[in-house]
Amino acid sequence: MRLATFNLLHGRSLSDGVVDPSRLHAAIKVLDADVLGIQEVDRHQPRSHTADLTAQVADAMGAVDFRFVPAISGTPGEIWVAATEGDHPDSAAYGIGLVSRLPVRAWHVLRLPAAPVRSPIMLPGTRKLIWLQDEPRVAVAAEVEGEHGLLTIATTHLSFVPVWNGVQLRKVTAWLKELPGPHILLGDLNMPGPVPAVLSGWRSLAKAKTYPSTEPKIQLDHILGHGLLPPVSAVEIPELPLSDHRALAIVL
Repeated sequence: MRLATFNLLHGRSLSDGVVDPSRLHAAIKVLDADVLGIQEVDRHQPRSHTADLTAQVADAMGAVDFRFVPAISGTPGEIWVAATEGDHPDSAAYGIGLVSRLPVRAWHVLRLPAAPVRSPIMLPGTRKLIWLQDEPRVAVAAEVEGEHGLLTIATTHLSFVPVWNGVQLRKVTAWLKELPGPHILLGDLNMPGPVPAVLSGWRSLAKAKTYPSTEPKIQLDHILGHGLLPPVSAVEIPELPLSDHRALAIVL
């Protein structure tokens, strides 16, 4: 079984700033994942040609099931509100997705509120700090029928606000433990190296630097496991034609 997580940066390439569906298709083909968690995902946003990026990923994978779950409704960085389950499926939104080539028995969603304070963020490639307001976050989990039996696989994109993202991680892992195990969490957790494993008590299934994509210096993207899982036989961080993150993939 091949699992992966990939922060899409809404499909944008750093080389020219273009969002090209053919590049996204090519990247997903290279990943060749059976289950893929994606973050920074657009639906019906002008900057990504009003496409449903999760549906495009599912088509490239040949998936049997997928879910896009919005964290916000509206346009990131402009006008938006926290997404709800009652939002219209054709509205502009931004969030995460989980895509599976394996049969999914059930889906689950956990919503996480934004941090109550702004946090300083250094602009990439500069020494300039800006204060950013956090956004709501969300996690989505699928009960998947794999070759080794039933397991629950989830993805999330946690806050960039220190400490708050640790609180969110503990909420997500506690929630997952209530679902059928074993469990795997894929995602951009916005925490470096060993921190997510230490905070959650889960095992890190892949140790590799994933950010920035050109010359990775830090691991922000993680695959955590809990319960009896097959051993990991391979870890990969392919350089793909889009995003500022490397994808992170494992083979069980």
